[in-house]
Amino acid sequence: MRKTFGLMTTLALVAVNAAALAQPPAGPNPAAPAAPPTLESCATLVAGRGGPPPGAPGAPGAARGPAAAGAPARGPAAPGVAAPARGPAPPATPATEPRARDDGRHKCFLLIAQKTRFDVLFVGDSITDWWQMTNRGKPEWDKTFVPLKAANFGIAGDTTQGVLWRMQNGELSGFKTKVIVFMLGTNNINRNSPAEIAAGDAMIIREFRKQQPQARVLVLGVFPRGMAADNPFRAQIRELNYHLSHVADQANVTYMDIGDKFLTADGTLTTEIMADGLHPTLKGYGIWADAIRDKVKELLRKA
Repeated sequence: MRKTFGLMTTLALVAVNAAALAQPPAGPNPAAPAAPPTLESCATLVAGRGGPPPGAPGAPGAARGPAAAGAPARGPAAPGVAAPARGPAPPATPATEPRARDDGRHKCFLLIAQKTRFDVLFVGDSITDWWQMTNRGKPEWDKTFVPLKAANFGIAGDTTQGVLWRMQNGELSGFKTKVIVFMLGTNNINRNSPAEIAAGDAMIIREFRKQQPQARVLVLGVFPRGMAADNPFRAQIRELNYHLSHVADQANVTYMDIGDKFLTADGTLTTEIMADGLHPTLKGYGIWADAIRDKVKELLRKA
């Protein structure tokens, strides 16, 4: 009897242990796959991006150049949250080499391209992106460009490599726009030469012409950077813009350099116009809007 009882007890313990092994481990369940974006969730993402600009030393493009003033922002990692500095820049990659940026913003732009209609498309980095920030360009955007049916495909911290990949991976598909406003290159400075940056921009412009052949392209010279007129960034930007002026010298591609409109008579860039020496304030965005409004309307009439 004792042997039978002992055997039954052993079998019961084995069964309990086997059942325990079959159970999932304790702790939170694995995260479910992220839901695909909707137009509503994309609008919420943009609306929440109203925090202070990062502008931290060590941000992309600033690691090997002048510190602090004029350092480009990485862009918030989450809506309204400033990201930390990246630290030393990685080895330079060619400005003409596409680099994948398959993130939430890109997915939102794909959705906007497929589901909405617009006549004007802005493409660029944080300077373009922050047209949509409530404490930066949004009041001017709503006043000047929303009535022109404009969309914004700018991403903070982006480079020629990232934008080229985005344009080659769906952001120019599913719609026909009339005008593309394009400015890009400041985040490549100190990683690529001005001529190389212009070559990267030229490849993006070719994507515009190939995928949106009906569109008129307005290429803007890269804006001045750094408060003082002798800031080392200024010479590089002048050389970059020289190359861009020739890249844009073709049918349906127009070049405009409005950089001087942000400067005082002696070449100073004041904090009233660009508080961190790079990103326009609300007043700076107003200057930008006033400078290109008539040209955008002219190109819309010609499209």
